[in-house]
Amino acid sequence: MRKMTTTDTLTKRVLVIGQGSIGQRHCQVLRNMGHDVWAVSRRPNTDDRICADLATGLGKAMPDYVVIASATHEHHADLIALEALGFKGQVLVEKPLFDTCQPETAYGFSTIHVAYNLRYHPLIGALRDALADARICSVQAYVGQYLPSWRPGTDYRTSYSAHAAQGGGVLRDLSHELDYLLWIFGDWTAMTACMGTFSSLEIDSDDIFAALFRTARCPVGTVQMNYLDRVGRREITVNTDTRTLRLDLVNNTLWTDGVAHFHPVLDRDFTYRAMHADILTGAPNIACTLADGRRVMAMIEAGQHTSDTISWMTT
Repeated sequence: MRKMTTTDTLTKRVLVIGQGSIGQRHCQVLRNMGHDVWAVSRRPNTDDRICADLATGLGKAMPDYVVIASATHEHHADLIALEALGFKGQVLVEKPLFDTCQPETAYGFSTIHVAYNLRYHPLIGALRDALADARICSVQAYVGQYLPSWRPGTDYRTSYSAHAAQGGGVLRDLSHELDYLLWIFGDWTAMTACMGTFSSLEIDSDDIFAALFRTARCPVGTVQMNYLDRVGRREITVNTDTRTLRLDLVNNTLWTDGVAHFHPVLDRDFTYRAMHADILTGAPNIACTLADGRRVMAMIEAGQHTSDTISWMTT
């Protein structure tokens, strides 16, 4: 993995579509990187750099780079509108790419990527490098975070996460796990899953997802995601033929055979800066491509389908 810097790009003019929590975060990160940032939001505001519609935003910002950070179910329409308005520059779409799989389209942008920024976490990169030539036997991934405390100062019941119709639900919200699993272990070849709304949270989206899968490099893999874990966990355990690697993304530590040997100190925006810097070089190194984003979407839909149709052996 190429060593990433986060300050090696020239100043760009940027337009961020959407001013929810993630849209605001992209704006702040990009401004702190020295870029000229504008935004589009339907919410009433008095900021002259926040425009009410996309056409006005494009006219005022004249961007080189557009970040689509609207609600998941709006991503596809925003891409179509952006192309129709003649934008030809670079595009980043927040994850997941869409709420449901869309027909393959050759958009007329210079580049288009999906914001799976966990690829830029040094521990994920170190794990991928460590496994490059390994014979992998199994992988177990787990992520859990309590939805009501996820976004401080907001009512979880009003967030897109709480509403299936807006592309919410833990399977899509926490699909970083699917992206890095495919990136490290290769395309999935078989899977079965179970998911649903099982808690007393006031949501209509899925709050638990669990899957058993195989990939091109891994014969046995499991992944579990939930909106319920009060502790907050993001962990990966890999068994190879010769060693066990365990990665904890909350405490930023990688263990090999029980010995901690990599503990990077990062601020919360490191991976976002690295992702934007990589894409804005014009020759991205590890950014999630449109094709990669579609593969994640295919796994999401397969997980949903197998959960609906799974047959159980009962006693």
